[in-house]
Amino acid sequence: MTRDFDLVWDFEKPGETEKVFRSMLEKAPDQGYRLELLTQIARCKGLQRGFEEGHSTLNEVESEMGEDRGRVRVRYLLERGRILNSSGEKDKARPLFSEAWELASGLGEEFLAVDAAHMMAIVSTPHTALEWNVKALEMADGAADERARNWRGSLCNNLGWTYHDQGRYPEALQMFEKALEARVLQGKRNDILVARWCIGRCLRSLGKIDQALEIQREVLAAREMNMEPDGHVNEEIGECLLDMGKTEEAKGHFASAYEQLSKNPWLVANEGRRLERLRKLSGM
Repeated sequence: MTRDFDLVWDFEKPGETEKVFRSMLEKAPDQGYRLELLTQIARCKGLQRGFEEGHSTLNEVESEMGEDRGRVRVRYLLERGRILNSSGEKDKARPLFSEAWELASGLGEEFLAVDAAHMMAIVSTPHTALEWNVKALEMADGAADERARNWRGSLCNNLGWTYHDQGRYPEALQMFEKALEARVLQGKRNDILVARWCIGRCLRSLGKIDQALEIQREVLAAREMNMEPDGHVNEEIGECLLDMGKTEEAKGHFASAYEQLSKNPWLVANEGRRLERLRKLSGM
């Protein structure tokens, strides 16, 4: 079942989404709706790295849902698990996602079941992650729920990165291309640009630097046209130029990448070495 608040999610702007959700909370038609919405407010907090506030909100849900074994509990398990995973407690998150998968599957909640399977892949070992991603993709492909089918782009992307992390670059490229196809069908501009970025990144791993650079420059031009700076794109352009021996030309892109990515709280907390490398490569 789709709730109206599911349709207003903007994962790029969790702070703004939280404000919308809180205004909707005041008009909650019933207790189940209210508790489901609270889980999504907790998710907004997690995306803003407000982990304590997110857990506090979920504690409220837990205390009020009692012995509920329906959709409220599935959403509670997913969001508690997501916050635990984002705060570095992957081992605590895994059993919650597993329970969410079992419960959602039993309830016929296809969208939430696919979500749980994709989160299981995120917190699993590489081999098990591959199995969970394949399972999630098969479920999405066969789902009656359109929202479950719309997971296909994300799942192909995740499979691509799983293959990429294993050094299976040709297979990764195939999945990234399938992800792009799914994103084009969905028609969301940002998702399409991200999918193209992934293809470019994989081409660099395959040693096809010229093609990779061409794609990243096209993505950068599209971003700049709408005044949407993206440090990841500048970082990749810099890496391509560096591989081509164009160190001086790369510096400006590394500088832009550092300026933008160093403002990302998650990267600051988890990718300190990467940011320091960008700073050094920029010549700062």
